[in-house]
This record gives sequence, C-alpha cells and structure tokens, in this order.
Amino acid sequence: MARSLKVLVVDDEELARARVKDLLSAEVDVLCVGEAENGLEAVEKVRALAPDVVILDIQMPGMNGFEVIEALDEPPLVVFATAYDEYAIRAFEVNSVDYLLKPIAAERLRDAIDRARRLLAGGPDLAREVERLSALVRSRGASRLPVQKGKRIALLDTADIVWFEADDELVYAHTRDAKCLVNATMSELEKRLDPALFFRVHRSSIVNLKRILEIVPWFGGKYKVVVDDAARSELVLPRARVKALREILPW
Repeated sequence: MARSLKVLVVDDEELARARVKDLLSAEVDVLCVGEAENGLEAVEKVRALAPDVVILDIQMPGMNGFEVIEALDEPPLVVFATAYDEYAIRAFEVNSVDYLLKPIAAERLRDAIDRARRLLAGGPDLAREVERLSALVRSRGASRLPVQKGKRIALLDTADIVWFEADDELVYAHTRDAKCLVNATMSELEKRLDPALFFRVHRSSIVNLKRILEIVPWFGGKYKVVVDDAARSELVLPRARVKALREILPW
C-alpha cells in the first residue's frame, strides 16, 4: 500500500484552513499532518513535521508565503493559495507545484494533489524540482532572515545584521546589540545573501559592507575589519581576500 501524502495547511484564517482540511479529508491516501496560522509557525512546522506538500497562503501578516519559502533551506513541494490572482506569476516564478485561487474548489485542489503525487513518484525529477525551487529562492537575495531566539523563530532584516560568525558548528548573526543563532551554514548564507551587501571576509565570518567602520593594516599582509556592533568587533581579513574586498571598497 502506498504511503499517505503528508500535507501541511498554512493560512492565517481559521475558516480557510478548515475548508482545505475538509477537502483533503475526501482524498484517498492524503494525511493532513498539521496546520499553521502564520509564517513563523509554518517554518517551525515544516522543520518539525517534514510534510511532502505545503498548501500555503500567500498573504499573511508578518511573514508572507514567499518569505516562508525563503526561510527554508530545503522547501517541500508548495501549492500556493490566495484570493488574488495577481500573485500567480510570482508564485510560478518560485516553481510552486500549483496555484489555487480562493475560495478553493475541490476539483482544483485534487488536481494539485495529483500533480504533487506525480512529482513525488518521479524520483530524480523531484530532486531537480526541489533544487530548482531552492536555487530560485536563493538567487533572489533574502531581505529577511529567520533566527532563533530561545525556542522562538524571529525575522531579522538583513540590513540590521552587522556580521555573521561561525563558531565550531554553529552560526550566529550579530546585530548592533544582539547575537542570534542561525539555522544555516556559512556557505548556505553566502548563497542566499545579497552579494552587493554582504562579503565573505573569512571562512568564519561574513560582513555587512555598510556596517564596516575601519579597515586596519595588520601583520603579514592581513587586515582587520572593524564593524559597528556594540563591541566594535575586529574581523580578520586574510591576504587571500584583500584583493576581492578592494575591488568592492577601494582603499
């Protein structure tokens, strides 16, 4: 017997979630594993429940559907839902499985679920589909980044991040006055962040170019990059990275 298709329903309206869950209950071998009422909860639920498909409302307060996808390193298959068809083109730009216009019709939802099933059964095709979605999201340059504050996930505007630090196997985002854990590697951040704003100073640090205060000569052809966090942290710029930074910030 085939494994049930695990679906997560995300919408800020309780009635909309109830309608989708009711429609899904009529589908054979579909299991609604959970629901979320906002974007931050959606990110947490995707990571915790590992659904095959997320039926994702686009318009939500605080964190919209597109930002949910940007916050996930490996997004599942996505079916976007919205009351406004003006979002259709953008939805398919991030390679969603389907796009449903509210109020969602049972037949259209069934078509979207069938399409997801075919992709999941496709093996290598699914891997390419998910990787293409991830690549498109990364190429857009994240404007906000999810970080962990205790047991909660918060969103930081990337413009407020002074620098990133890798410490053993953990990565932290430093703002002017705080230090937050990031659920990503330095290499993943380098791909997702806007290269016009962030520069990989060292294997263990990425700096916001607009938050550099000084570039101080050091020994052996190295430099120290001083940033404007509360500690005025000094980041080591190795000789191998000097030329690359000078091409962006000539000195």
